Amino acid sequence: MKDNPNKQAQENDAAVPYAAAVTRNLAELFWTEYPGHYHQALSKAIVTPDLTGSKFFDHRISCYEPGAYVESHVHKVQEQIYHMLSGEGVLITDGERRVVRAKDVAFIPPGVVHELHCTGTEPLVFLVITTPPSDE
Repeated sequence: MKDNPNKQAQENDAAVPYAAAVTRNLAELFWTEYPGHYHQALSKAIVTPDLTGSKFFDHRISCYEPGAYVESHVHKVQEQIYHMLSGEGVLITDGERRVVRAKDVAFIPPGVVHELHCTGTEPLVFLVITTPPSDE
């Protein structure tokens, strides 16, 4: 009799204790200006290990007022996705400047130096998905 190729995967999945499903209302979450973010570059943490038990994702919504920015930085192991919802800004990756607007999506792999500035007259609102949640 042949081994079931899915049996080992099922056993591995069963051994991973996942958190319970969580539903959150954004209106109940607090805006925070994290270190390295300036002039009202605010974010709401939506899904994080601390808030929801997520093991693989950190998901936030960010709102940068005109002139706000996150300083140039790099992640050792984290991948990030920025999904622009409204407003206009400039994303700088490894020294290359790109204008970003609603419906633009940027993927930033580990090791890429990046910064984001709100350059428009309206707030730049975007989703941030980071994996893994920790850069250690």
